[in-house]
Amino acid sequence: MMPRAFRRLVHLVLFCPLSKGLQSRLPAIKVKYLLLAWLGILIASWVIYMQYASYSELCRGHVCHMVICDHYRRGIISGSSCKALCDQRTLTLQHCMSTSSTYQVYSGLWKERPVVIKCSIEDPVKIEGAPDSVLRQEMTLFDKPTRGTSMDEFKEMLHGFLKANLGEQPSLSTLVDRVITLADVNQDGKVSLAEAKSIWALLQINEFLLMVALQEKEHTAKLLGFCGDLYVTERVGHNSLYRLEIPSYLQALVPEALSAGLNHWLAPSWPRRARITIGLLEFVEEVFHGSYGSFLICDASPRHVGYNAKYDCKMANLRSVASEAVVRGYLRGRRCETNADCTYGQDCTATCDRLVKQCNTEVVQPNLAKVCVLLQDYLLFGAPSDLRGDLEKQLRTCVTLSGLASQMEVHHSLVLNNLKTLLWKKISNTQYS
Repeated sequence: MMPRAFRRLVHLVLFCPLSKGLQSRLPAIKVKYLLLAWLGILIASWVIYMQYASYSELCRGHVCHMVICDHYRRGIISGSSCKALCDQRTLTLQHCMSTSSTYQVYSGLWKERPVVIKCSIEDPVKIEGAPDSVLRQEMTLFDKPTRGTSMDEFKEMLHGFLKANLGEQPSLSTLVDRVITLADVNQDGKVSLAEAKSIWALLQINEFLLMVALQEKEHTAKLLGFCGDLYVTERVGHNSLYRLEIPSYLQALVPEALSAGLNHWLAPSWPRRARITIGLLEFVEEVFHGSYGSFLICDASPRHVGYNAKYDCKMANLRSVASEAVVRGYLRGRRCETNADCTYGQDCTATCDRLVKQCNTEVVQPNLAKVCVLLQDYLLFGAPSDLRGDLEKQLRTCVTLSGLASQMEVHHSLVLNNLKTLLWKKISNTQYS
């Protein structure tokens, strides 16, 4: 809450007219300038209020900390980060970066190392409001596996879950072993009930599952630890392609051309943007027919693509990436009237068969085409004049790619490699390569 003295000062400035004596002493001040000043104060007060309101609604890291540490102290969950978070206090939450009240994201420190801490909690609207009601809701998250489940049974649970979420892949057994190794926090060759409950809860989080499946890939943030369904990743230096992000409550007041112009001005130099782009294209390659199937980018937003201090692309947010098996399962047999009814996530859209009023299962726009839509804005401004024509041509070809199976293999690889080669030729043998 604002201090009482500050509220009184604001009230006096806004609602008390200037005295005649003061007006006579300030003849140069005109009424319109006073109105503009008062308007500025009103807008600034509104912005501060909205910032405070959005922060209090979105940022509930203290709830995450309370729930996780309560479960840890009661022996319900385990994890490699639990002692640091709850006992030693060497893992601390600092700056809130949440965009959803049910998915908490904080920058923090773990033994002085910059990290990102992520945690899912219940929607505050759906719970009773008291702290113990939050704890009761979270209890259902850690109800599997049950006491008495053998290691073989747990492995079968994991295999079935991974098959349902990634599709039938020949390397699923390897991924099951990777999950078991990750769950065995004390490295005693066994998985306790608390360890099993924690890893099972984490696997229900799409981003965590993808981080485990893609952990050897260069362009995904590294998983550093977890406690229950809270997990810790390396911090990406820049967590968006653009440095300036206008809050939603200000977007109506700030012209799009102004925000775009400011982002262009604040962006890295073109050779560095080219290096980031090459990394992004490599990520598209990595998730297309990888070891554990294909993955689809279902919200190609610049907010999800980051880069580090060396301008290497790092995906800052994998929540919008889904396995092809999950997307197809969602679309299969789904009733529809228009193509918009056949959308998974933000923009993984298939066509609607209007004869049978059911969705087809092939997504129309592939990952590469979505990424190239981003690159048309990010890569073309400031591009070298001798490259710009070829670059525009390559990007135009790229954004028109179809997701149909007949085009997916050779054509997509050709377009992607041509674009990478064009950029590498320009920055190779320079400090940016």
